[in-house]
Parts: sequence; C-alpha cells; structure tokens
Amino acid sequence: MHSSTVKTYLPWVVAAALFMEQLDSTIVNTAVPAMAASLAATPLSLKAVVTSYILSLAVCIPVSGWMADRFGTRRVFMSAVAIFTVASILCGLAANVPMLVAARILQGIGAAMMMPVGRLAILRTFLKAELLMVMNFVIIPALIGPLLEPTVGGLIVHWLSWRESWPRWRSNPRQL
Repeated sequence: MHSSTVKTYLPWVVAAALFMEQLDSTIVNTAVPAMAASLAATPLSLKAVVTSYILSLAVCIPVSGWMADRFGTRRVFMSAVAIFTVASILCGLAANVPMLVAARILQGIGAAMMMPVGRLAILRTFLKAELLMVMNFVIIPALIGPLLEPTVGGLIVHWLSWRESWPRWRSNPRQL
C-alpha cells in the first residue's frame, strides 16, 4: 500500500479497534441480568463471563510485542481484529455459560494483540514529529469507550437483546 494511504487510514482503524476493545471490557456488566435470564443461570454465576475477558487480556498482552516482531505488525494486527470479531460472534451464539466464557477468553486474546500492536503500528508508520497528534487521535476513542458503555450496553440490551437480535428461541428451544 502507498505510504500516504496507510497514514490516512491506519489511525482510524487503530482508533476503532481500541474503542471496541475498551467498550467490550465493561459492556458485559450492563447485560448480565439479560444474559442470565437468556442462559437460564443466576446473575452471580456469570462472574466468570465478566472476568474471563480481562484476565485473558492481561495474560496475553506481554506476548503481543514478540508476536509483532516475529510475524509482522500488520499480520498480527489483522489477525487480532479477525480473532476479536469471530469471538464476538461466538459470544452472541453461545448456548450456555461455558461456551460464553470460552468465547470471552478468545475475545480477550484478540484484544490483547489489538491494543499494543495497533499502537506499535502507529509508532512504526509515523515520524516522530507526527506521533503526538496521531497518538492523541487514536487514544481519545479508547478513553470514550468506557464512558459510553452504560448507555450503549443499556440500549443494546433494551432494544436489540444481548445477542444482537439473535433469535431468542435458540437459547431456549422449549419456547417453540
């Protein structure tokens, strides 16, 4: 890709990825009652769903820098976004709590690669004189994510369901 094209779109892509990562770290908290009802579980039994994402994120972040050096920043970042997206879909398709926990762990692994590798891509693409402006642009959406979480989470759960309009009968076949 041409350098000017990369410099135009890379900050937007990294900012969107960081926003998703930050939003997703806390958005489940709002949906716990709806998720518990949908999965026929108690809200307290979903504590693993809430913590699994953050734990996998924290455990996998140190490996992401090594992976970027070993396999390439672009390849690792694109893989991280793909893993995060597939894991998000799997969260919506989860039929029970263990499946949801596994999907959240996978989501945390993808997020662990998105955050530092996205910033590394910015550092490797832009000149030192441009870095402050670009990093500020990238970080602001990530800081807004947790602020919007209660509102966005509430709207999703209220208007769309936590499964993002996944048919409700899939979680409880007896309703047919």
